[in-house]
This record gives sequence, C-alpha cells and structure tokens, in this order.
Amino acid sequence: MKIALGVTGGVAAYKAAELVRRLQQEKLDVQVVMTRAAQEFVAPLTFAAITGKKVITEMFGAGESGAANVESAIEHIAVAQRIDLLLVAPATADILGKFAHGIADDFLGTLYLATKAPMVVAPAMNVNMWEHSATQANLATLRARGVHIVDPDEGYLACGMTGAGRLAAAETIAQKVFEVLGLRRDLTGKTILVTAGPTREALDPVRFLTNRSSGKMGYAVAEAAVRRGARVILVSGPTELKIPEAAEWVPVNTAEEMRGAVRSHAAEANVVIMAAAVADYRPAVAHAGKLKRGGGRLTLELEPTPDILAELGREQSSRILVGFAAETDRIAENARAKLARKGADMIVANDVTQEGAGFDTDTNIVTLFLRDGRDIALPKMSKLDVANRILDQTLQIKKP
Repeated sequence: MKIALGVTGGVAAYKAAELVRRLQQEKLDVQVVMTRAAQEFVAPLTFAAITGKKVITEMFGAGESGAANVESAIEHIAVAQRIDLLLVAPATADILGKFAHGIADDFLGTLYLATKAPMVVAPAMNVNMWEHSATQANLATLRARGVHIVDPDEGYLACGMTGAGRLAAAETIAQKVFEVLGLRRDLTGKTILVTAGPTREALDPVRFLTNRSSGKMGYAVAEAAVRRGARVILVSGPTELKIPEAAEWVPVNTAEEMRGAVRSHAAEANVVIMAAAVADYRPAVAHAGKLKRGGGRLTLELEPTPDILAELGREQSSRILVGFAAETDRIAENARAKLARKGADMIVANDVTQEGAGFDTDTNIVTLFLRDGRDIALPKMSKLDVANRILDQTLQIKKP
C-alpha cells in the first residue's frame, strides 16, 4: 500500500524519519513530500536514504534535471491518484489553515485537494498556537470533512513552554494510519465472499437492463477484508474499478451468472456479503437480433431473476450472511422485512436519495440491521470506513 507523508516546517520534523521506519515495518510504501520550511529542519536526503526514492520538495522543477517540465507540473495528480492515504506529520498551524481554506500554493497543499484518499494529520506546535481559536476552528473544519486528527501530546515543548503541542509518538500516529487503512489481521484464516456492482440482463445484442450501481461499496468491502488478512473472493458485475490486490476476481454479467459464481464458492466462505445490485427482473425473451424502432409503443415482458440472497438464507449453514438494501423510503421498515424474508444475519440499508449516500459516491450513510433487533446507524463516512464497520460487526455475530 502506498502512503504520501507530508512533512512541514516544525522542530518535530526530524521525528518523521522514525515514523517512516515504523510504517515500512508494515510493508507500506512511503513517498515523502516536504514543504520548503521543513527543509530548514531536516534535509531531504535523510528521507531519500530511508525510503530509497526521490523526496518531492517543489511544485515545479521536480524532475531529475531540476527544470520545470510537464511531468513535474502534473506530478501532484499522479501522486494523488496512486496513494492509499495522505499523512501529514508534523502538521503546523500554517498547513492546517491552508488545508481548511483550500489554499494550494505548494505541492503538499495541491496534493491535499487532488487526492480522494483518506487523510491523517498529526499537528505539532506551540501550546498557545494549538489552543488559539483559529487553529481549533481549522481543526473542526477538517474533522467535519472526515480528516483523522491525531492530537498532540502534552509536555515540555521546544519553545520552553509546557502544555499540549508536542507531536504524538510515532507509534500512536502509525496505529491511527493502520486503523484508517484497515491494517488489522483479525480476518486471517477466514474466507469472505463479496458480490459487487450491477448485473446486465440482455434485451437484444445491443441493449440490456441494468441499474446505477458503480460497485464502489462492494469493492471497498473486498479491499478492507484483504487488508485485514482474509482470503477474498470478489464476484463482480461490470465496473470500471480497480480490482483489490490479492482478491480472487470472478467477473460476471447477468444475475444467473452471479448466482452460479456465488453457488460455486459459497461453501468455501465463512462470510458472504452480498453488496451487488442484482437485477430483480430480466426480459422474458432475449432477442437474437436488434429490435427495430416501430411506430407505436413497445411492451416488454419481464420475469424474476434468481433471489441469490434468499437461497443462501434458506440453507442451514454456519456462515454469516450479509445483505444490502438500497431504499428510497421507509428504510427501517423495508430493511427489517428484508432481514426476515431473506434469512440474513445482517442487512446494510441506506437511503439512496440522501446526499453522500447514493450511487457512485465515495461516501455512504448506512444503518446496520441485526437479527437481535439492534439498529446501528452510522454517520456519513468513506465507503472504506463503512466496509470496516460492516466487517467489525460480522466478527461479533455468533451463529447457533
């Protein structure tokens, strides 16, 4: 997994070298980005020697020749797209203000705006700067955006004062990074079968019925499970998403194909998580030739597709079964009914009309409905965070 580590201009900048080593112990690939002020405290060569790669220090002129070129000018976009997490440690009051207000006057500020990866920030500064209302307001803004803040420790500071502001210990910061990335090995030895994406039901050789599912939620579940040590079988309808590394990818198109793939692998799984948006109906007849436009209305006859979740729910098995419910109204009522009807252990329901919870978003707002009668409502969070909460809950389910 790839991490960008932003190092900003504070006395604690030298501690970032220890942090890099700790992250590398977990096989994380670290790309260091330094602000100009950070270079007043630590030389880029220090981080280059530890990571074995170039340290990014300038927005332009970052190429090997030192001259501005197209490659260096768009490097922030390349880094933004390939990282799994952006970490800034130490983070000064200045960089917190820039992040909060969208100021992108250097590589790190631009990287923050360009990436969709989760972010962890570990501030370090004078106690008065830390307690200032402007700093606290900027922190509140970043927290509201989903940035994970590792609060500084209290103690004797480099400025001679005592109080909050000392950079948190490297191990504390590293543990937050591991938590956000889902780097827990609590699923080692388990096999998790995940379905994702839409299905396509052919009408003729050029047309099909489908839905608006992007597959992002299911792929996030697969990614989280892989990171936590599980063997993951990902049965996926058509998507444009990157396949999680180490996942066993089984591509399908139709509901019938998805049923076949799930049935083939279900016996191997300890947990089945049905995040796919499987079509409920398909054309009763798939025409061999393209249907031509006529002068009047066209009536299509539809027939139900296999109910994969219900089939699994009817089986006597020790595996845990999780279903999804994308709803537009009466969320709790519909989810509870589906939980009982399908024989699932948990239903993950969301209102797709809510902003930040619909199709093709990077966030979700869900409620977990459990057989024991509990409803666990989660706030808006990234789909990877939602995936980890779902996996956390599956570990607590005890089958008779």
